[in-house]
Amino acid sequence: MKGKLFYAGLIISFVLTGIAHYMHMNTTLQFVIACIAIIFVAGFLGKATESVAHYAGERVGGFLNATFGNAAELIIAIFLVKDGLYDIVKASLTGAIIGNLLLVLGLSIFAGGLKFKEQSFNVKLASHNSSLMILGVVALFIPAIFTGGLTSKETSTMSMIVAILLIVAYLLWLLFSMVTHKSILSDASIEHGEAAWSKTTSILFLVLSTVMVAFTSEWLVGTLEEVTHKFGFSELFVGAFLVAIIGNAAEHSAAVMMAMKNKMGAAVEIAIGSSLQIALFVAPVLVLVSFFMSGTPMNIVFTTYEIAAIGVAVFITKSITQDGSTNWYEGLLLLFVYIILGVVFFLV
Repeated sequence: MKGKLFYAGLIISFVLTGIAHYMHMNTTLQFVIACIAIIFVAGFLGKATESVAHYAGERVGGFLNATFGNAAELIIAIFLVKDGLYDIVKASLTGAIIGNLLLVLGLSIFAGGLKFKEQSFNVKLASHNSSLMILGVVALFIPAIFTGGLTSKETSTMSMIVAILLIVAYLLWLLFSMVTHKSILSDASIEHGEAAWSKTTSILFLVLSTVMVAFTSEWLVGTLEEVTHKFGFSELFVGAFLVAIIGNAAEHSAAVMMAMKNKMGAAVEIAIGSSLQIALFVAPVLVLVSFFMSGTPMNIVFTTYEIAAIGVAVFITKSITQDGSTNWYEGLLLLFVYIILGVVFFLV
């Protein structure tokens, strides 16, 4: 009975959100309905991820969740790039990175820590994640420091080269972690009963839930400009925090659900893995896409505020996850840093 009510709510809220969007109803009403729909879609995506992880393992399940979630974000960002809205794209990428590292991982660790005294995941994976996060910071920090002495053409060339190197580094990481060193970086198998669906159905539902995430998120984000204008929020705050939080709400909840089932390996893969994918793959791909669309690439030079926020997020996340174990207090520390950054971005 409970399951039937959930799926009824999922279908009804999704359909109503679509109707409200395409019928151009009151923006505030669209926002409220979309918020309700995202809650149901979040639960659907979480169940699909958990079911896939049952068959493929926590890391692969988490990786698929992060990839499908970022695919929707990438598509939306490509349309923004096509319109030349590079600053909004960078702000949203920054928000996605720090949101995953601080908000998603923080909530996951806190929620899981309330249920389990200590949770653990592969310590070697934690070490490699830390190194990759630092690579992402270096790739953003160096261009920003040296761009002042470069011409516009040289900055574009530098951005293209750095983007290609980051994509190669990420693809080689997938080869390393999923193929050549898969056994070393995988977590110990933890059984939690039977999967909700068969393997084929689980994959189909993961794809379907991701498509629903893409539509619902886009409809929700589309109402933000008018809704947030009433409260006087800045574009930086909206792009880096509100868009990132609401646009990825479904993916975020999946990580929390995994942590509460003591599947911290999958939660870490969704949170940290998603941030790494954005920094090392999605952002560089957008640089290349912008070049092929306009002939002039979106440069990879982020603002001082954005680099500082990402650097702080990586620093605290590395400190907390490097030992491969977590507890509820460490989750709170991540959330506190996120709140501090949110307050500063709101006031800037």
